Amino acid sequence: MKQTYIFHTKTMKTAQTPRKTPIAQLIGSLMLMSSHLAFADDIRSLPPVEVVSRYSLLGAADSANEGAVGQAQIDNRVVARTGEVLEVIPGLIVSQHSGEGKANQYFLRGFNLDHGLDFKISLDGMPVNQRSHAHGQGWADLNPLIPELISAINYRKGPYYASEGDFANAGSANIYYADKLDKGLASFGLGQNGFARTLIANSPKYNDGTLLYGIELSHYDGPWDKPDNYKKLNGILRYSEGSSAKGFNITAMAYSGKWNSTDQIPWNEYKSGKISRWGSMDTSDGATAHRYSLSTEWRQPVEGGSVLVQAYVINNYLDLYSNFEYSPESQFNQRDSRVTTGFNLARIWDIAGLGKEATNTLGVQVQNDNIHNSLNSTTARVPNASCQSVIDQCRADHITQSSVGLYAENHVHWNDWFRTVAGLRGDYFRFANRGLSSSTGDNNTDTVNNFITSPKLNVVFGPWAKTEYYYSVGNGYHSNDARGVTIGSGTRADGLVKTFGQEVGIRTEIIEGLQTTLALFQLDNASEIVYVGDAGLTEDSGRRSRRTGFEFNNYLKATKWLTLDADFAYAKARFRDAGGSGKYIEGAVEGVASISAIIDNQGPYSGSLQVRYFGPRPLTEDNSLRSDSTTTLNGKFGYRVTKDTKIELVGFNLLNSKQSAIDYAVDGYTFNGTTLANGPYRVFHPIESRSFRAMLITLF
Repeated sequence: MKQTYIFHTKTMKTAQTPRKTPIAQLIGSLMLMSSHLAFADDIRSLPPVEVVSRYSLLGAADSANEGAVGQAQIDNRVVARTGEVLEVIPGLIVSQHSGEGKANQYFLRGFNLDHGLDFKISLDGMPVNQRSHAHGQGWADLNPLIPELISAINYRKGPYYASEGDFANAGSANIYYADKLDKGLASFGLGQNGFARTLIANSPKYNDGTLLYGIELSHYDGPWDKPDNYKKLNGILRYSEGSSAKGFNITAMAYSGKWNSTDQIPWNEYKSGKISRWGSMDTSDGATAHRYSLSTEWRQPVEGGSVLVQAYVINNYLDLYSNFEYSPESQFNQRDSRVTTGFNLARIWDIAGLGKEATNTLGVQVQNDNIHNSLNSTTARVPNASCQSVIDQCRADHITQSSVGLYAENHVHWNDWFRTVAGLRGDYFRFANRGLSSSTGDNNTDTVNNFITSPKLNVVFGPWAKTEYYYSVGNGYHSNDARGVTIGSGTRADGLVKTFGQEVGIRTEIIEGLQTTLALFQLDNASEIVYVGDAGLTEDSGRRSRRTGFEFNNYLKATKWLTLDADFAYAKARFRDAGGSGKYIEGAVEGVASISAIIDNQGPYSGSLQVRYFGPRPLTEDNSLRSDSTTTLNGKFGYRVTKDTKIELVGFNLLNSKQSAIDYAVDGYTFNGTTLANGPYRVFHPIESRSFRAMLITLF
């Protein structure tokens, strides 16, 4: 399993710094850990520790499905787009079906997660998923992320953790930036398809603390006939004092992006030569977006435990033009402007007299979203006189969505071979919507309140013979779009949809140098949300679903200079209720795999090769139309010119495969003035052709 360290390290060495952490320091750091992984949104109870080596999670992890990744491991990944840094999480596929600035498509544990539904992502305690978003529920845009500044990604899968709330069903990823860098970092990159990127980051001393700054500028066209012309400007400014156990930070982040979109194209017309592989059905598609945030975090040891407080205010904006039916007048515009405010508070108490070690955690998470979004019919970005068939109705809404989550969690090491983590979570949601357009009016003006409880339990046996055994069970949920919850005509969606999951797992290091985990899971949804390809949106099917599957992850330190990773996953996803045209869930991922080889400690040379397999998926409920599988080979080669300067050559799709990044089925579309109906028809977004980038990285 991919783990580098458990806790967010507030001090981080850049990826190019020589790795000198002795194993003795690593073991000593682990022994300082109390009785649990301090993921409680996410409480840091350790002093700052720098860990760049693999270690054992035996005696520490609450399940076979959780882990953590550090900067050194992220640096070894071959990443074409920012969101792909999350593919360090075993079993997760990150793809794209449109312009580079758009939120990615995520696939995990039998889910087509669309743009983030059922997968919770946070950045330094701030939610990345956006509720009741104009384009898709749970919209999670990672383009504002700067990978080189990440100190840790803590991940979990399944609804088994009390600190994880909305969307945390298939899994969750909590991302943390460093407070300071060991040295300043300058990175310059050029490549094919119009790629250019510059990053400058440093963290000088300032007064009694540290001032971290980072500025990123990038551009990318892609191989498309009409270039994406994606322009990104990204920045961060953070002032911090103290340590990860006692201290605070204040952080300002800013991101803006603008791009053209080459959306999916019809397979039949491509195969018959009527449209180029790099062609576009509507060259006016595209978008602009921004994200601005101000956040703070305060950590303090108190008598018998610790306290964590996080607070934030975020402004997100998206102006998106898409066309999935392809006739000029069927383009549509989705605008979303919101201000999100919230805070997280968590308190840990050590408990004496209960087992060998025990703690209680109490937490509260409050979030409010003030949202203005709209759906409009356009042609070449000009509003149409009336709505077209691609859209159920043109509309504009003012949504105020508020939530309060309370959770309690009890960790007990009863003895040397048995420990438990029991939790209970309660969430209250208020969905308030005011319809602003004449076509919807008061039919979409209402307020709905919902409350849900979610018990959780993790049980761990061992270690025996360097092997631990896990059982996890619990309820989770995701919220639905407020517009569907408050709609005045038709069937209303449930505000909160319950999930139930359970899994068994094993983690072993019985073979010297090899870390292996195996998890068998089941996850039930009370109501499945599915993607509607011809409308470019998701809708609640009203049908229950079940996913069963396994994950098998392996990490092998083969030699001093060779590291091997091999992760495999498979899931079966089916509707449990009658209806529709079959039992299959459209787009549900089945088999995935990732195999990588990393070469390091070879003098000035380093390198990696990475194979990624994205298996076939049903595109229709009766499984009559399926996608093909997609396999890619990526790699990088590095040469250290001096102690502080490195050159890297990065290659993508080295075998130049002509496969799909993603596939959908649609009921119909228009091509060259002819309308095709009575589908399904396959549409696809191709993976990009073989390309190379050169990077110059220097420390200062």
